[in-house]
Amino acid sequence: MPLTTTGDLITRAAAAHSAVASFNVITLEHVEAVVAGAESVRAPVVLQVSENAVKFRGGQLLPLARAAVAVAERAAVPVALHLDHVQSDALLHQTADAGFSSVMYDAARLPYAENLTATRAAVDRAHARGLWIEAELGQIGGKNGRPPLDAHAPGARTDPDEARAFVADSGVDALAVAIGSSHAMTTRTAALDHALLKRLSAALDVPLVLHGSSGVPDDELRAAVAGGITKVNIGTALNIALTGAIRDFLADRPEAVDPRSYLTLAREAMTRTVARTLKALGSATA
Repeated sequence: MPLTTTGDLITRAAAAHSAVASFNVITLEHVEAVVAGAESVRAPVVLQVSENAVKFRGGQLLPLARAAVAVAERAAVPVALHLDHVQSDALLHQTADAGFSSVMYDAARLPYAENLTATRAAVDRAHARGLWIEAELGQIGGKNGRPPLDAHAPGARTDPDEARAFVADSGVDALAVAIGSSHAMTTRTAALDHALLKRLSAALDVPLVLHGSSGVPDDELRAAVAGGITKVNIGTALNIALTGAIRDFLADRPEAVDPRSYLTLAREAMTRTVARTLKALGSATA
């Protein structure tokens, strides 16, 4: 079916008090697995390409983007494309022309005033191209090898009053909030601050996004969705599934050289992870 938009999926999820799962993809196998997993449980899904994934591909956005578009357009469920954690203005300018309907502009590393100024400028550029735009306030941590912030460190959690002002002054369409998750977690041990999420949900009238969801247990994810999270980002969980399948295959068959043999298993493992996640979130209809 034709590509849908992230904004449309988010609007539908918000009306149903549910959440859209948004999976970070690096390879074609990631893309195929996300769509296959979503089709298996008949759930809509968002494919995310991060700025780091673009850097991995030599700074070229279009090869992976066009592959994602081709797979998405043949999907039996609604699929949208989202550009994630963009810091480069040059990359932001390529978003709409590459098939993406949305972008997460990441200036959360900057002091509040600088984050606001940079995000406001990004919002103006994105909206002029018809793009739905997400930003981040607070620091979720764990990106680019940096450890997550201590729960009590200044700026480690999103302040509701500050968030209300930030959303009003920046004009963003959604806000990623720091409530206890962390990027790149390989264990599902994160404990979310649900009291803070309740305050944020009451203070804001835009969809709330949870980053670093691979490290969040299923019951915590379900509680977060019930508490107001409308977009759930997952990346590391796919990489764990892919790497584990390849590692196990090659450990048993050190003589193997044909990548199709182990990439098939890796894709199947990621597909199962996608389907399980969608069921846990309540997004599945099958």
